Amino acid sequence: MNNNQSGHRGVILMNLGSVESTDVQAVKKYLDEFLMDAKVIDYPYLFRLLLVKGIITPKRSPRTAEAYKKIWWQEGSPLTVITRRLQKLLQDRLEEPVEIMMRYGDPHPATAFRSLMERDPLLREVIVVPLYPHYAMSSYETAVEYAQHSYEKGKYPFKLSVIKPFYQEPDYIHALAENIRPSLKQDFDYVLFSYHGVPERHIHKSDITHHHCLRSENCCFTESPAHSFCYRHQVITTMNLTAKELGLTEGKYGISFQSRLGRAEWIRPYTADVLRELPEKGIKKLVVVSPAFVADCLETLEEIGMEGKDIFMNAGGESFQMVPALNTNSGWVDVLMKWVKEYASGEKEMADSV
Repeated sequence: MNNNQSGHRGVILMNLGSVESTDVQAVKKYLDEFLMDAKVIDYPYLFRLLLVKGIITPKRSPRTAEAYKKIWWQEGSPLTVITRRLQKLLQDRLEEPVEIMMRYGDPHPATAFRSLMERDPLLREVIVVPLYPHYAMSSYETAVEYAQHSYEKGKYPFKLSVIKPFYQEPDYIHALAENIRPSLKQDFDYVLFSYHGVPERHIHKSDITHHHCLRSENCCFTESPAHSFCYRHQVITTMNLTAKELGLTEGKYGISFQSRLGRAEWIRPYTADVLRELPEKGIKKLVVVSPAFVADCLETLEEIGMEGKDIFMNAGGESFQMVPALNTNSGWVDVLMKWVKEYASGEKEMADSV
């Protein structure tokens, strides 16, 4: 790497993280860290502690370990493997050093920061790319706060910059549409955009106006400053822009939300319910895409690709196609390279602190 040309700048790809192995204790360790995050389960600490470590993880860990075994790759967890492969491919296209860090598990932000400084002792700026297209307190917000906290604690000599959620960026929409397009060459009835769900209370908490989100049926289509932080608005926007690029007409696509945890009300409709109902409406040939995940993981490969497929087929479906995530698609790598250069040059504005 030529430090003069790179301007002593580094890049970090930040993802969710994953379990180290399919061992029940390894899964429990990961779930404990994930679910004890107050941005994920936003209850008072003592109640959250009792709920997570006393009820949820003892019950879920064995089941989740079995689910991971179904999708485990020889190199490890798919999400971790894909993120590392993406790092290497992006590194091949950039002069700046590229590292990865995870919100939960390893590598920790401090590890990534140290690795970049070892590769360039004169490092003056680090650009963090959270691999979350949409803003949610339980994904983008907690990831950025975690990175910022580690940065401030370490008192590093470089500037830390973070790119914004990219849910409506034309480059992302085009890459997403081109990734879906091959699955539409075969006969299909419907495209289901299944996003990770969030509790309704998270939507309300993220509403900077305190009076817009989920206050009316058309809130996501009525212009508001709240949309900058509204997950529901942003995923609907991604779906509509992608459908437009693919030429999908009304009635040929729709939205649903998966991965509900607990009994609280989450944003609807729920994916499992939709998968059961579609065959009754004459939709027998289904294509499913999960745009909130840019790397395949348990939620795409097992929850939708296996469990979701079984639900749909048992309800009378005839064909089920799960579109792979963007993963290491060359077009997606090119997009990330382009963004890093645009943010580095000042062509794009960095995100403000969350």
